Amino acid sequence: LMTTDMGNQDKLVGYFTDCRDLGIKVLGPDVNASQKHFAVAEGVIRFGLAAIKNVGEGAVESVLDVRTQTGSFSSFFDFCRRVDLHKVNKRMLEGLIKAGAFDSTGARRSQLMAVLDQAVEEGAAAQRERDCGQISIFGEEMNGRGMSAPLPIPPLPSVAEWDQAQRLKYERELTGFYISAHPLTRYEAMLGALSTTTTTGLKDCADGSEVKICGVIATVKSMLTKKGDRMAYLTIEDLQGTTEVIVFPDLFKTAGEMMTPEHIVRITGTIDRGDKGTKLRGSKIEPLADVQTQSIKRIRIRLTDHPDVREQLPRLADIFRRHPGSTTVSMLFRTEARLEAETNPLPNLTVCPSDHFVSDVEEVLGKGALSLLS
Repeated sequence: LMTTDMGNQDKLVGYFTDCRDLGIKVLGPDVNASQKHFAVAEGVIRFGLAAIKNVGEGAVESVLDVRTQTGSFSSFFDFCRRVDLHKVNKRMLEGLIKAGAFDSTGARRSQLMAVLDQAVEEGAAAQRERDCGQISIFGEEMNGRGMSAPLPIPPLPSVAEWDQAQRLKYERELTGFYISAHPLTRYEAMLGALSTTTTTGLKDCADGSEVKICGVIATVKSMLTKKGDRMAYLTIEDLQGTTEVIVFPDLFKTAGEMMTPEHIVRITGTIDRGDKGTKLRGSKIEPLADVQTQSIKRIRIRLTDHPDVREQLPRLADIFRRHPGSTTVSMLFRTEARLEAETNPLPNLTVCPSDHFVSDVEEVLGKGALSLLS
């Protein structure tokens, strides 16, 4: 289904969500593991190389032929020396890097972009020498006795890796999806408290009803009205799919600065069901981080009567100290007999319910260990 619907982003986002809910991993593209299209291997789904923007099927087939005949690629330089650079051009190499297809070689994406020109030049030189019989098809130099010796791999520059936001931005640009993570995932524990529906839930909402939806702004198309006022159409993406939001001039004036791709927001609006499908007529746009700290009134943390959990209590107390704020905390205790009892808000303890706080607690107690209550 993923290969069949490779051009339908909404369907693919839905498939990815279904896989995650079923515990099926969808792994990113990999020059040493991917096939041309989506493929199943050892219980996981692997992203296909041909699903990357600027990567042609013919070029992918040539890469797979080299991999089949001469084995996996040990490095980016090894890849450039062995593939046919008449078919695999620089634009394709850049797309493979940004989509994470060389991560398995152990190099950082930022390092590979820094040496892209050098690798292409060396690869082209290797191809010329190979045509003359001076280098083997394995990218090895031939000595006077006709034997081959591995060519040295140039050292990679010491440059910092791109931050997660930059990596995800490139992944989406090249594949249409966030692969290694999703910007909204770190807010997942609080989405139920901060929104009233999701992109897939919009179909069940009555026409004209008001909803609140959280997501990442994927695209922005601005235009001028007949009166010369600026308005826009946004595409917002959550963990289930995408939907279109109409931003009229009054809202554009107040929220225009937030309407750029990759911004994580909460949009309030009314359902507009027409001949061309369901849209959202926006009335308010807010940064989700601000909504989070303002809307959450209490945090409930689940604890079990288990020695491992009791040992983590000092770490939990340290997290509380590192995230001061104004939101109260209560504890929900669950015994081995599955009896539950919840405390009142703990005295003299208030925290800031940021995404960092949530991730810190879940690192100690596990995913789903806390609830954010508005």
